[in-house]
Amino acid sequence: MTDTTGSRRHVTSNDVARRAGVSRSAVSRTFTDGASVSAETREKVIKAARELGYRVNVLARSLHKQRTDLVGIVAANLDNPFRAEQIDFLSSMLLEKGFRPILLRGDRADDVADLIGSLLQYSVAGVIVTSDTPPKEICMECHSHGVPLVVVNKQDTGAPVDRVLTDFAAGGRLAFKHLREIGCNRLAVVVPKRASYTVLGRALAFETLAKAEGCDVLKLEAGGQSYAGGLAAAHAFAEAASGIDGVFCVADYMALGFLDGLRFDHNVKVPEDLKVVGYDDIPQSSWKAYDLTTIAQSREELSEVTMRLLLDRLDTPEAPPHEVITGVTLVQRGSTAG
Repeated sequence: MTDTTGSRRHVTSNDVARRAGVSRSAVSRTFTDGASVSAETREKVIKAARELGYRVNVLARSLHKQRTDLVGIVAANLDNPFRAEQIDFLSSMLLEKGFRPILLRGDRADDVADLIGSLLQYSVAGVIVTSDTPPKEICMECHSHGVPLVVVNKQDTGAPVDRVLTDFAAGGRLAFKHLREIGCNRLAVVVPKRASYTVLGRALAFETLAKAEGCDVLKLEAGGQSYAGGLAAAHAFAEAASGIDGVFCVADYMALGFLDGLRFDHNVKVPEDLKVVGYDDIPQSSWKAYDLTTIAQSREELSEVTMRLLLDRLDTPEAPPHEVITGVTLVQRGSTAG
């Protein structure tokens, strides 16, 4: 539909009603789930809407109800295969439940607060945070506005929000036990320089159990939690390590770079010269080029629990905050073979 200047103007429900020869309320009922409208009227309205290029303004409609069907996902490190899969699961599950996900990227805690604040301006139904832990103040703001906030694999915010964690401490201990069981005596743990709450927790659990059993651990902090960080860690390992026979690399994405750095830059063979355990069980860890033994945390289970907490909070907004811990498992592959 064009105006006298030839530019396209916004098509309204009134335009559709006039074209279809029905009332405006009939147009509204046609595009409202569960509303009563005859098949003949529906057919007329749909035909007119298609001819005019009419689209329902879902956002404007939902604002009348004081809450949209939008759910914000605040995420970081989207180049990480683990994070990419997690966001894919969350988005799919939200769509299945009738929500519309909005993905915003944020890294530092202040950025996260700003992003959550911007989401509140859209009257979102809820917010899911997988990036840095949001500050207590913005969590309290969500709580005061009745907006469910679920934080995934983040430390306690100090606010009444729901939290889901994988048992990262159990994962760190599993990595240590496996390396010891296959005969490794001199161990190292590879940690990124700027590690997240759960990544630090994995390393700490590994080191704590090692200390309790009288086993020294060389800690290597190198690069970021990325493939490039793994390459840097391989260089640091080659310079500092002597006689190390087992390594726990606290994230698979980093472990891939670590393995390539050892193999191509330092002629260290895995598993002949060194046993390596990763963490996350990203798809690439099973590739023949890496065949990485790893600690698996299920992205699907994390997403399912996150959705359950979000939906429960929408149903019972006054319930006390919940914390759910999901399990981890050892996936043994060639990088620790005998």
